[in-house]
Amino acid sequence: MVISQPSLCPWVVVPTYQEAENIEDLVKRVLGAVPQATVLVVDDSSPDGTALIARGLADTGMAVRVLERPSKSGLGSAYRDGFRLALDSGASAILEIDADLSHDPESIPDLLSELDKGADLVIGSRYVPGGSSPGLPPLRLAISKGGNLYAGFALGVPIRDATSGFRAYRAGLIKEIDLSRIRADGYGFQVEMAYEVHRLGGKLAEIPITFRTRVAGTSKMSGRIVVEAMALCTIWGVARKFPYLQREDRQEKALDLFEKALAAMDSLFAKGSKGS
Repeated sequence: MVISQPSLCPWVVVPTYQEAENIEDLVKRVLGAVPQATVLVVDDSSPDGTALIARGLADTGMAVRVLERPSKSGLGSAYRDGFRLALDSGASAILEIDADLSHDPESIPDLLSELDKGADLVIGSRYVPGGSSPGLPPLRLAISKGGNLYAGFALGVPIRDATSGFRAYRAGLIKEIDLSRIRADGYGFQVEMAYEVHRLGGKLAEIPITFRTRVAGTSKMSGRIVVEAMALCTIWGVARKFPYLQREDRQEKALDLFEKALAAMDSLFAKGSKGS
């Protein structure tokens, strides 16, 4: 598969929910690092006015677009909508970055440089030599490292940080992926996209980054997100080994059952919290 080289037209997609304390600083740093970029803020109706701040930045003439969604619909859904808008707007490269300043916007040129060298997906990695996660609680670090090891083993994707949310895609490659079939909504979205790029024969690369704990606001990480990512990796990994499950309709049935189980689990936890 041949994908054309990216021109200087990167879009940086930033999903947000309750990030009013961070969004202005993030946007200014992104555009300072990559003046030719467009920042697309995908906001899930944050009650703290995140979208209003982003629109205010756009009104000053900064290269900012805002996509407001009616409700909180998940990280994966935000990226899917953002990717579609970026592609429709002529983006040649599409980047992901967390809104909480845990990723260093000044490293974006390093991601784009690897695309220029021929990579189709470049991941900012905490787990290659030179990468780090200072200040991350030991339990969360252990879960992250263990989850990435498991994802690599189950899916055969040759990267060390499949869950990293700091990455750059060649837009032409994303056009080859049916985004409507990407199922994960949490950080499993990152794993699923890396798996799809690998399945399509795309070239993956990693560069070392420093991942910092959020500067302000509240973390969106939850146990449900971890469970979702691990379960999806298991389904895809088993399908790789057993021809019976390689049919897409059978994988769809397994994924549907899993999503129903997660919904039931959420309902039980909600009832339990009301009764406590």
